[in-house]
Amino acid sequence: MRVPPDATGRPGLCSTFCRQLLEPLEGSAIIASGWVVLEQPGPWGADAVVNSHLDPVFGSRFDAECKKADVRFGLIRTPGRHSFPAGHAQQVYIASTAPGKTFLLSAHLEDPEQLSNLDLGAIARGDREAVNASLPGLVPVEESVMLVCTNGKRDECCAILGRPLVNALAIAAPGRVWEASHLGGHRFSPTAVMLPEGTMHGHLNAKTALDVLAASDRGETLLTGLRGRTTWTKRGQAAEIAVRHQTGELSLDALTVAGEDLESVTVWHRDGRSWTVPVTSAPADPPRPESCGKEPFAMSILKAGTPVAAVGATR
Repeated sequence: MRVPPDATGRPGLCSTFCRQLLEPLEGSAIIASGWVVLEQPGPWGADAVVNSHLDPVFGSRFDAECKKADVRFGLIRTPGRHSFPAGHAQQVYIASTAPGKTFLLSAHLEDPEQLSNLDLGAIARGDREAVNASLPGLVPVEESVMLVCTNGKRDECCAILGRPLVNALAIAAPGRVWEASHLGGHRFSPTAVMLPEGTMHGHLNAKTALDVLAASDRGETLLTGLRGRTTWTKRGQAAEIAVRHQTGELSLDALTVAGEDLESVTVWHRDGRSWTVPVTSAPADPPRPESCGKEPFAMSILKAGTPVAAVGATR
């Protein structure tokens, strides 16, 4: 099955096909315990950390080190401005997504090589003190920030849908929204991640994106378009969201994915309740493209069943 053409006769956007098929978003977020995102204006290639004005040798090395530590490295830029003014220092955000240990730190760097000193393991485990010690000059950021993927060289959906969104948000929420390089899941465009909590969201529009920001300010998340929290495995993401839908729980740190086996995932609430959530995967029917321009294939689609509460469970 080929992707249906759009009005121009070209194959349609992968995100349009995804919406038409009502593909579930739950369990589609990437997996990362922490994030490091660096301001880098200018053009971005498909793999921005090595195809941009950032030194590709540094970008490749640091990206590999981050992956080993379960930390996501990416680039950001100010909406609508893709060049440095004279003497501009590059902003960096460092986030830990661990529930109960989330933090967001920032600094302005004269040289990205300064990031080589970062204690990446401390980011992943939520050790703020060790992270601060590894890179002097970091300061806490009290408000969460939203990164919206606009990397059109990676997938045209992110440019066509992401850029108008981020430009609108830059006016409505100045200083809190950035363009971002590849975040994964182009077919869910416009897609974004909230830092420090690491919740990923898809099919955003200006209203829902602002609702996500407002929820974050309350220490909550928004269930509409929620793809998952990057702290958890993809099966864990799907299970946590299923519990949120059943219970109406919106508090970001109320739920913890406590464990999983081949058939189910266990989710705990901080009040002592727990649930077993069946999570299965099956080939997509019909097949669909992962990105624009790619052939459809029967990718695996996760499905979380009804959470079953443990009777009298306490932790």
